[in-house]
Amino acid sequence: MRRWNLDALFRQSAKAIGCGLVRRGMSPDAAGDIVQDAFVRLMTASTNDPQDARQDDRPEGYLAMVARNLALDAARRERIAPFASVSPEALALAADPEPSSERRLADRQRLALAMAALDELPERTRRAFELNRMQGLTLAEVGRELGLSTSRAGALVKEAYSHLRSRTAAGA
Repeated sequence: MRRWNLDALFRQSAKAIGCGLVRRGMSPDAAGDIVQDAFVRLMTASTNDPQDARQDDRPEGYLAMVARNLALDAARRERIAPFASVSPEALALAADPEPSSERRLADRQRLALAMAALDELPERTRRAFELNRMQGLTLAEVGRELGLSTSRAGALVKEAYSHLRSRTAAGA
């Protein structure tokens, strides 16, 4: 089994390999992806192949060879099926701003669960939650409205949250 110090090898070699790929015309992002893929290949390389045995001596050379081969493969893929660059403006025009029907259905179901959970709460707890979260009152204002201390109003809102979370998570 190989005993390479991958951390040290990465520090020594990754930047140089990436710069070499950029000099050959690859974008910095693509070069970074290739370098990472090369390290993944290095980490998972099999030592069962007799030809791989020589790689134990020079992991830097093996890494450079793997990166070069991955870059060649990427260039071949690009020639066969080039990546079409789309401007953010064009993408915004093509994207559907509406949620999918599945998303709408899931949201409706979750809302129904939340409404049912609110109905299960004691009146004062539900009212404290509604005043705080739906009408935007502070906990002090909720406390004054319901004749409670601020800390008790906060405890009721927290209790409502816990109940809603448990009920909506159970039904999700």
